[in-house]
Amino acid sequence: MTTITTPSSLALVPSLETAWQDVDSSFERFCLTAGIGAIEQMLCEDAQQLAGAPHNRSGGRVGHRWGRTKGKIGFHGGKVAVHRPRVRSYDGHEVALPTWRAAQAEDWLGRWAMNLMLINVSTRKLRRAVRLPEGDLPVIAGDGTSKSAASRRFVALSAERLAEWMTSDLSKLDLLVIQIDGLHIGNDLVLVAALGIDADGHKHPLALIEGATENAAVVQALIDNLIERGLDPKVCRLFIIDGAKALSKVIRRTFGAHTPIQRCQLHKARNVIERLPKPLRASVRRVLRQAWELDDADKAERLLRNLARRLDQEAPGVAASILEGLDEMLTVNRLGLPVTLRRSLACTNSIENMMGTVRRVCRNVKRWRNAAMALRWTAAGMMEAAKGFRRLKAYKHLPLLRVALAAHQSKYVTQRVEHDANAA
Repeated sequence: MTTITTPSSLALVPSLETAWQDVDSSFERFCLTAGIGAIEQMLCEDAQQLAGAPHNRSGGRVGHRWGRTKGKIGFHGGKVAVHRPRVRSYDGHEVALPTWRAAQAEDWLGRWAMNLMLINVSTRKLRRAVRLPEGDLPVIAGDGTSKSAASRRFVALSAERLAEWMTSDLSKLDLLVIQIDGLHIGNDLVLVAALGIDADGHKHPLALIEGATENAAVVQALIDNLIERGLDPKVCRLFIIDGAKALSKVIRRTFGAHTPIQRCQLHKARNVIERLPKPLRASVRRVLRQAWELDDADKAERLLRNLARRLDQEAPGVAASILEGLDEMLTVNRLGLPVTLRRSLACTNSIENMMGTVRRVCRNVKRWRNAAMALRWTAAGMMEAAKGFRRLKAYKHLPLLRVALAAHQSKYVTQRVEHDANAA
């Protein structure tokens, strides 16, 4: 026979004594009843501090009692009813109880709804996710578990976090690398995102902006936002892009003509290989890999030019594609970085991984209503991806990147000074 004993340190109020007797049948029901009882007792204590004991006419009060009412607070993904006393000041205004104000300020329901939607629980199934169909916390009308209530909470919280994120200060981040890439939402909407990597190898989602295409105006707006939030344009950084000409144009126009830009080698290899006849693919892939692994950038460039010359007759379009953007394809080689760091910085894998999380988060969305909705969902997906970010694989070599960027900047500053002196 099981005997339930109440610890001596637990002073149960009358409502909790009944709940404790039912703990065998439902521990969850006990927790709910105990929690409601504790909150109601705290609310009564607040009312007593503000208005004194019932029927008390002593001084030191800020108001007087005004009956009781029923309100709702968040619990288990929905709402539960709680009785609370009311206090009014002597000038007729409601006096907020500190405990009630704190309970209402905690947006548990919004965070609960957002978390479930980020792990792909649809709004139609949210009620089932937070309340068991056969459980003893029944679903009732107005408990806040409906699909529309969950959607409203997600919209409000995601919009709030988007606004907070897009105005956050970037001046304290020691960013060495910035990756920029686009994400197509529907047929006529493109979102351009930026991801930064600091000197310790940690990754940071930086910004997000919408546009009809991945053109120069959209990219310029993204970079302007970064600068307004504290990104110093005078500091030399490595930019990694997927090859869009609009990205290179805006980066060089904003940060300087000699800003180091690395074009994603994986994108280039994929574009080249897929356009070749199958008998040529293995040999071309081998040459590309050999060129990217070389420490000597000039030798790697000659190897790629020879490959383009060899393909000029069999696949002239592919040969032109190899030569297009050749200088940006070997930027990490020219900076003299170690091979392990080159492999991490020669592609847009970091931001592509983040975009993969965004696609997973957004897969339940069947119809994009407007750009604001796309921004909210994408930003929520980027912040969800940030929870699982790992440091850059070759983060221990990032001090070498800082030295290489400083040398690169010094070299072109010296050249510019000499050019100005000669011109004068």
